[in-house]
Amino acid sequence: MAEVQGTQVVGRVAQLLRIVARTGGAGLSLAGIVRASGLTRPTVHRLLRALAAEGLLDLDEDSGRWHLGPELYVMGTVAAGRFAVEHLARPALRRLAEATGESAFLSIRRGDETVCLAREEGSFPVRSFVLYEGVRFPLGVASAGLAILAFLPEEEAEPIIADDAERTALFGPAHAAGPLRERLAETRELGYSVNPGLVVEGSYGLGAAVFDPAGRPAWALSLTGIEPRFRLGRREELGELLLAEAHRLTTAIAHPRP
Repeated sequence: MAEVQGTQVVGRVAQLLRIVARTGGAGLSLAGIVRASGLTRPTVHRLLRALAAEGLLDLDEDSGRWHLGPELYVMGTVAAGRFAVEHLARPALRRLAEATGESAFLSIRRGDETVCLAREEGSFPVRSFVLYEGVRFPLGVASAGLAILAFLPEEEAEPIIADDAERTALFGPAHAAGPLRERLAETRELGYSVNPGLVVEGSYGLGAAVFDPAGRPAWALSLTGIEPRFRLGRREELGELLLAEAHRLTTAIAHPRP
């Protein structure tokens, strides 16, 4: 029984940290965290105070908002040594942003989600703000999640595709299993994914999977921008650039230089 309770606490702590992380730098009030977590207010308050005491969260007394704490920054810096893909991807992001004028992103798979790790802004003055560092989407939602899900083994991908109730409730009927399977088939045919304004109307995205040394899709490069910049013709050009950089990054990950 004690082991079950301990596991439950760990799960709740991780849940609260993720909820705060999803806000980027904006932070979140106690009431907002309670709503997002579904936990009782006393439970959330107790856990937040305990996390703050360890430096994992930080309360801005003026705004009443909770932010990630300094200890997480230290841990993240240490962990970055194991996950050096962001460093390898930076040149690719810069090349994509410079060549296209669009915003370029690196996302990583975490379980059944993608998490945006890094971005490089393009020169075009009108931008889409769907993606930013720390934002999470379910696999199959947004261009990065489409690109990764499309190249997972069928036995791993199918349960994610079929479990569409929450995905559809949050992101609309276009993310139900049937339409999603069609987009995944298109992604496999093209080599890159297309998100035609399904998360935010008028905001388009293209994504290309980046593979780990075992050949599994673990990351994705993506480009986002407004619909007129992603019309047929130019879309194919952007897709080819994206695929070339994804292939280059996959090779760099498999054969890192000293």
